[in-house]
Amino acid sequence: MHELILHHYPTSPFAEKARLLLGFKQLSWRSVTIPLMMPKPDLIALTGGYRKTPVLQVGADIYCDTALIARRLEAEKASPTFYPETQAFNVATFAQWADSVVFQHVVALVFAPESMAVRFAKVPPEVAKAFAADRAALFSGGAASRLPLEQARHQWPALMGRLQQQLQRGGDFLFSEASVADIALAHPLWFLRSTPVTAPLVDDYPQVAAWLARVLAFGHGSASEMSSEQAIAVAHAATPAALPDETFVDPNGFQPGQAVRIAAVDYGVDPVEGELLFAGREELILRREDQRGGTVHVHFPRLGFRIEAR
Repeated sequence: MHELILHHYPTSPFAEKARLLLGFKQLSWRSVTIPLMMPKPDLIALTGGYRKTPVLQVGADIYCDTALIARRLEAEKASPTFYPETQAFNVATFAQWADSVVFQHVVALVFAPESMAVRFAKVPPEVAKAFAADRAALFSGGAASRLPLEQARHQWPALMGRLQQQLQRGGDFLFSEASVADIALAHPLWFLRSTPVTAPLVDDYPQVAAWLARVLAFGHGSASEMSSEQAIAVAHAATPAALPDETFVDPNGFQPGQAVRIAAVDYGVDPVEGELLFAGREELILRREDQRGGTVHVHFPRLGFRIEAR
């Protein structure tokens, strides 16, 4: 059995989501720290072009997007579950909403000038400029648009009010028992609390702050460091896992063996090209060859990604 390897960096909110997913399951994993900005040659050797953070590696299988990473970790260890039986639809749908709508608000609030001034107070101007250019490129060409700061500020009390109301009804966690929904909402709020400018947007709501503390207490599991070179060597030496046993006809007629490209639709839309091996209800799997990484299977969720013939 291959080790779980997470490619991430400490300040990434979606990486914090993945770390909390690992902590919730109390899993052991290897930690590969990737660059904050492009270029990311060692990561691209595995993904083939996908640049978003984080990425989960299991041998020669590469999992993109935290929604799919959650499903892979659920397969790794079924209990405790991310998807309580009677709430599976609700928690998955809520998690998707938190990862998109709530995160969109948080990005606007965190990247407000007064917040960025604090975040980059000790950073050389040229680094701050490079970061701004990198993030502009990340959001270029996709369907996601930046929410105006004034609108994010305007709507934030309504979002927090609804969250407080749900906690009053649900108990310690959003849907009675802890689930992927809690983790998906926790990571953007964790991001907000990263500077004193935006922290009150969470801390001014005591029930929310107490709930967030409970979710963050899941921790990050047991991590040990690994270099990116070691991770690439693991992929090169490994054989990809067997394909899922699922009978499904793709609605757009894509067939295994087809040469395709797959890309996110919201942001970070850099395409990955390869041979389509599997198209299921939730997951797409692409086979690609890399001089350094060898033969790898790159996994994408169906939701939030597009596929087209090459």
